[in-house]
Amino acid sequence: MYDHLTIVNHPLVQHKLSLMREKETSTAVFRQLLREISQLLAYEVTRELPMTTKNIETPMVKMDAPVLAGKKLALVSILRAGNGLLDGVLELIPSARVGFVGLYRDEKTLKPVQYYFKVPEAMGDRLVIAVDPMLATGNSSVAAIDLLKSAGAKNIRFLCLLAAPEGVKRMKEAHPDVPIITASLDEKLNEVGYIVPGLGDAGDRMFGTK
Repeated sequence: MYDHLTIVNHPLVQHKLSLMREKETSTAVFRQLLREISQLLAYEVTRELPMTTKNIETPMVKMDAPVLAGKKLALVSILRAGNGLLDGVLELIPSARVGFVGLYRDEKTLKPVQYYFKVPEAMGDRLVIAVDPMLATGNSSVAAIDLLKSAGAKNIRFLCLLAAPEGVKRMKEAHPDVPIITASLDEKLNEVGYIVPGLGDAGDRMFGTK
C-alpha cells in the first residue's frame, strides 16, 4: 500500500481507538484514552532507536548493559491537538526534549497558517518525532515538517492517531523520507476536510471546546 506507512494493529490500540471514535465518549475519557493509546504507539515509533552499552553494577555483578545512544530525542507537538499525544509519549520518554509548532487550518482554503514555532537546539543530531492526532489533508503536517527541516532536523518520524489516504499521499509526495506511524488508515476525507469515519475534531473532543 504505502511503504512509508506503519499501521499499529495491536489489539489494545484498536480497542481504545474504537472507544475514542464513539460520539458519546466524554471529554475526560477521550483524553485518558488518547494518553494511553499514545504510549502504545510510542513503542512502535521508537522501535529502532540507536543503542549503545554502559558498564553498570547490578546487586550481583558488573555488566555491559544496553542504553539509548546519542542525544535525547525531540518530541514536537503540532498544536493544539498534538499535546494529547505528546503527554502520553512524554510519560514513556520523560527525558525527551520538547518543541511546538503552532498551525491552524484556514477553514476556507484548508491551508495551514503558522503562529508559533519553538524547538530544541541541535535538531540535526536528534531523532525528531512530530505528533498530531489527525493526518487529514496533510497540509498542516507537510508545513510542520518543512519547518522542522528548516531548523536542521534530518531524522524525522510522524506519529498520528488517524490518517486519511489523501494526507498519506500528500506526505509521501512532499516528504518521502518521513515514516508515518498511525493506529488507522481511514476511508477518506469529507467535503470539508474531516476524516471519515474518523472521530470528529480531536482538539475539540480533547479540550471540551464544543
